[in-house]
Amino acid sequence: MKKQDLYFDRPLKYSAEEWKARQDLACMYRIFDHLNWDESIYNHISLRVPGEPDHFLINPFGLHYSEVRASNLVKIDIDGNIIGDSDWPINPAGFTFHSAIHKQVPDGHCIMHVHTTPTLAVCCLEEGLSFTNFYSAQLYNQIAYHDFEGITVRMDEGERIVASSEGKKVLLLKNHGPVIIGADLPQAFSLMWLLNRACEVQLASQSMGKTLDIPDEVLQRCARDTPLFNPKYGSGRDAVAALERLIEKKDPSYKY
Repeated sequence: MKKQDLYFDRPLKYSAEEWKARQDLACMYRIFDHLNWDESIYNHISLRVPGEPDHFLINPFGLHYSEVRASNLVKIDIDGNIIGDSDWPINPAGFTFHSAIHKQVPDGHCIMHVHTTPTLAVCCLEEGLSFTNFYSAQLYNQIAYHDFEGITVRMDEGERIVASSEGKKVLLLKNHGPVIIGADLPQAFSLMWLLNRACEVQLASQSMGKTLDIPDEVLQRCARDTPLFNPKYGSGRDAVAALERLIEKKDPSYKY
């Protein structure tokens, strides 16, 4: 084992900025694992490399989220070419729409896609997300939808996914699962957490009977007052920092 594997020192082949991004992204994969948001070896979180707008980092296809580390994340360009060396391939289904978003959305620095049971279930509902609870109210007028086209391995669908997002940060792929387009990791995570909780409450409440409506003006106020769409107000940085401390105590191996 190399010395750089024994310590958390930055390997010389990475800039300080890229290494910090790698550590942050690897920690986020461990957070997803902790929250049971993993899907075997599938699904993906990607993060643009600081100072390299045409390059982004994504998980090595074949590893569980609990195995992702800063050094084994795969760096690719927007055409899907691996930059540098990697012992692992990438998931074509992840590259297809991640690359299109990173290429066409200037502030789309972090993209997350999951298949958690509540979010996928709501994506299968004809009505989609129902704005009838505290969490979903904060997403009012912030949800876009994309019709199901099968497994996302065709490059032309990536273009349609970007078009379907209509500039919004929360996109629900019908019959499939959510895509979050964040300005950074904390914002993307916070929106995913908010959406997941909204879907959990929706499924629980609808199973018990008719849900209460929320007046339109109240929904608009909730969406306006939530800090999650504005990095100026933190976009969930404190919550992410708390989870990072938890992962640090649990298993700091993500850092190397």
